[in-house]
Amino acid sequence: MPIRAAVDIGGTFTDVVGYDDVKGTLTLGKTLSTPHDLIDGVFGGLRAADIPVDELAFAIHGSTVVVNALIERKGARTALLTTEGFRDVYEIGRINRPDAFNLAFTKHRPLVPREMIFEVPERLRADGTVARPLDEARTLEIARRLAALGVESVAVVLLHAYRDPAHEIRVGEILRAELPGVYVTLSHEISREYREFERTSTVVANAFVGPLVSDYLGRLEDRLREGGSGAALAVMQSNGGVSDVVTASGQCVQMLESGPAGGVVGTIALCEALGHREAIAFDMGGTTAKSAVIRDLTFPMASDYFLGGYATGLPIRIPCLDIVEVGTGGGSVAWLDQAGGVHVGPHSAGADPGPACYGRGGTQATITDASVVLGHLAPRGTLAGGLELDGDAARRAVGALATELGMDTASTAAGITAIGAASMANSVRAVTTERGLDPRDFVLVAYGGNGPLHVSLVARELAIRRVVVPPNPALFSAFGMLMADLRIDVVQTGVRTLSEVTAEEIESSYRELEDECGRALAEGKLEFGSIEFLRAADMRYVGQEHTVTVNVPSGLDDVGDVKRAFDTEHERRYSHSAPGEPAQIVSLRVSAVGRLRKPELTTIPEGTAVPPDEAATGVRDVVFVPAEGAVPTPVYARDALRAGNRIAGPAVIEEPTATTLLRPGDRAEVDGYGNLLLEIGARP
Repeated sequence: MPIRAAVDIGGTFTDVVGYDDVKGTLTLGKTLSTPHDLIDGVFGGLRAADIPVDELAFAIHGSTVVVNALIERKGARTALLTTEGFRDVYEIGRINRPDAFNLAFTKHRPLVPREMIFEVPERLRADGTVARPLDEARTLEIARRLAALGVESVAVVLLHAYRDPAHEIRVGEILRAELPGVYVTLSHEISREYREFERTSTVVANAFVGPLVSDYLGRLEDRLREGGSGAALAVMQSNGGVSDVVTASGQCVQMLESGPAGGVVGTIALCEALGHREAIAFDMGGTTAKSAVIRDLTFPMASDYFLGGYATGLPIRIPCLDIVEVGTGGGSVAWLDQAGGVHVGPHSAGADPGPACYGRGGTQATITDASVVLGHLAPRGTLAGGLELDGDAARRAVGALATELGMDTASTAAGITAIGAASMANSVRAVTTERGLDPRDFVLVAYGGNGPLHVSLVARELAIRRVVVPPNPALFSAFGMLMADLRIDVVQTGVRTLSEVTAEEIESSYRELEDECGRALAEGKLEFGSIEFLRAADMRYVGQEHTVTVNVPSGLDDVGDVKRAFDTEHERRYSHSAPGEPAQIVSLRVSAVGRLRKPELTTIPEGTAVPPDEAATGVRDVVFVPAEGAVPTPVYARDALRAGNRIAGPAVIEEPTATTLLRPGDRAEVDGYGNLLLEIGARP
C-alpha cells in the first residue's frame, strides 16, 4: 500500500496527513510536539495517523527547527570570514531606526560576535574583476586558528562573490581541508544578490543552524530506514516548494517558513478548485497566527524576510513566501503590564505544559482557556491525541486574571479573545491594507487548529464577509505540503540599463540560469515529472535605490516589453510610474518547478438545505456577549454534514481536530468538497 505523507511540526502540535495512492483516501494524525526531540513527534504523528513506517513511499517534512534555533539563538559555535576591511559590516548593518524618538531602541544583535569575525586579504570589484588576489597563506593561518578555537561552523562572505565565486571556492577548499567535520557555508551557494549586509546576515544564519539541521535531517532519515521505510524524504521550503535532503542540509535557512508555506500552497490549490483567484490565507495555530495574500493564484513572494521583525531583526534574503506572523495562537498567554493593561502573547504556553485546560500543569490564562470558559470549546471535550479538556482548570486560570482586574470571569475571557482577534486582524492588515489592498475584496481561508474558532471575530474586525473553512483545517498546512512541487530558485545580480542591453543578451542570461536550475533538479534524489521555468526581474528607474519585481515571459524578443511591464507594475504598486524615464534590471530571477504527483480533492455526498438528524449532537451554553449571558447553541458534527446543508448562527460545528464557531448573524453552507462557506454577519 504506497502511502505519501506530509509531516508539519508546529510549536504545539505535530500534524501528519497520509494519502493512499491506490484507494485515494486520506489518513490524519495529530499529536503534541516533542520539544526535547522533534523526531519523536514525527513518529508519534505517524502512529496517530495509523501509517506504518514500512509502507511509506514518499514523505514531505516541514519543521520549526530552523526558526526556533535562530530565535532562541541555540545554534553552532560559528565564525565568519569576510573580505579585509569589511569586518564590521555585519555589526553595523543598515542603522535602521524605525522608532526615531525611542531612547530605549536597540539595533539588531548579530549571531556571531565580533571576535569570531576574521578578515581574508582579497578583493573583487563590482564587475567581478580581481582588484587583489586571494592571499592563500593568510587564509591557511586563519583556518588553523579556527581549528584551535573549536568552531563548529564557518560562514564565508567575500565582497562581490555573487559576480565571481572563485575566491570563495578556494577559501572553502582550504577550510574543508583544515577543518574536517566543520560545517562550511559559502555565500554564493546561498545568495547571489548584492547588498553586503543582507547577504552576510543570510549566510551567517545558514551557518549558525547548519550543523543542527543537517544532523536533524540525517537522524530523521536514519529513523525512517530503521523503521523499514525506503521513502524519499523531501523538505518543505519557504519558497512554497520542496527540495531533497542533501539540498536542504546545505541551504538550511530555506526551511525558515516551511510549515506556513504548506498552508499557502494548500490555499492556492483550494482556491483553484473553488474558482477564487484572490484570497487571504489565515492560519491560527497553538503558538502563532500567520497571514498571506494570494493574487491571481500566484505565490506571494517577499523580497526580504526579517527574523524578529523589521525594527531589530536580522534580514534573511532568500526567495520566501510573503507571510506575516504574530505571536497570537491558542496557547498565547494573557498577562498584565505594570500599568494594569491586558496583553495577549507573544509568549505561549506551548505544548508543555500547554494551556491550563490541557490539565498538564499550566496555570496561566490563554486564548484556549478563554474559549473553554465561554463555551466556544466544550468544557469537557476531547482534543486530538486523546487530550481531555479540563474546564475547571481553565476557569481557575482565567478567574485568577479576572480577580487581578476586578472583573467577572466571562468578561475577562471575552476580553482575551477580543484582544487576540484584534492582533490577528492586524497581521491580515499588514499584507492587505498596508499595501493598498482592501481586505473586503478577498475571500478569507481560515485553517489551523484555532483559525475556524476565531475567524468570525477576525473577519468582523476586517469587514470581510466571505470565509472558507476547509475540511480538517487543523492539518491543512500538512495537506498543502502534499500539493507542493519540487522547486529551485536562483537570483543573480547584474545591473543592466535597458537602453544598453539587447533582448538576446537578456534571453541568453535567462537560459544559462534555467540550465543551472534544471541540472540541479536532475541531480537531486527526488523523482518528478515535467519541468516549468518561471522568470522574473528586479527592476528600478535609473537613480532609484529599491526595486520592483516583474514577471518576464519566456522567449523575450523586445526589451520594450520588459520596460512596459515594469511601468505597469510600478503604477500598480505605488500609483505612479515614469514611462519616459530609463530603467534598469538589477537582478534576474529563475524558478525551476519539477511537477510532483498530488492527491485529488475528495467530494462528499449530496444532501438538502437541512442538516441530517445525525449531524445535530446537542446544545450547549455559549457566551458571545457577556452582558447578555449564555445562549443555548446547537452543536453539529462536521463529518455528518452533507453538501448543500445550511446552518444559521449561533452554532458550533465540531470535528476531531478543530471547532468552527458561528456567531449570531453568521451563516454557513457546505459545498461539494466539504468546505464550510461562511457568510459573516449576515442578517437572519
